Amino acid sequence: MASDDEMGLIQGDDGLYRCSWHGGLEDYRRYHDEEWGQPVGGDIRLFEKICLEGFQAGLSWLTILRKRESFRAAFAGFDFERVADFTEEDVERCLLDKGIVRHRKKIESVINNAKRALELRSEFGSLAAYVWRYEAAADTRPEHLDYAVARTFTTSPESVAMSKDLKKRGWSFVGPTTIYAFMQSMGMVNDHLEGCCRRAPVEQARAVFPRPK
Repeated sequence: MASDDEMGLIQGDDGLYRCSWHGGLEDYRRYHDEEWGQPVGGDIRLFEKICLEGFQAGLSWLTILRKRESFRAAFAGFDFERVADFTEEDVERCLLDKGIVRHRKKIESVINNAKRALELRSEFGSLAAYVWRYEAAADTRPEHLDYAVARTFTTSPESVAMSKDLKKRGWSFVGPTTIYAFMQSMGMVNDHLEGCCRRAPVEQARAVFPRPK
């Protein structure tokens, strides 16, 4: 396995170059190749992603990724209709679950945000329709995303705007950095680097993806 630190890429055993953040770890590489940046339009998947990004705050994403199945089991597959009905008994159950991050405020946040997601769905028709309203115009994104530019992206005007609006609507653990990571994960932006084997396929997927309305 070879790396190019200056370009932010790492070459795998298959000869392909990828964004170096996956570190050559098999499960992390699979996430990079199969999920990160792929456009998502399903409400439950979007809710899962925004919740897991909230849990990631202060931790590594790899920690969250490796606990994802336990999170799904604990939070009813992130079906926010079901999670919205969770009670204090469910909070206590989650606090005893060694398979997830046992942080009371973050657990309570998922339940609160599930209720807020129902409100958004009622207003906009779907959580997806609300979220995708914040996609940046294509001409505001860099045409060639190299490592030096990508390292400066921790927020964007759109992530700041979404964060502000969600907080106003009562959501929690949705700061601008968390929301930008969510946007990267669910394909609202393509932050695979130039030279990464996934940049072009993700861009093609985004080109044909029907934006929820």
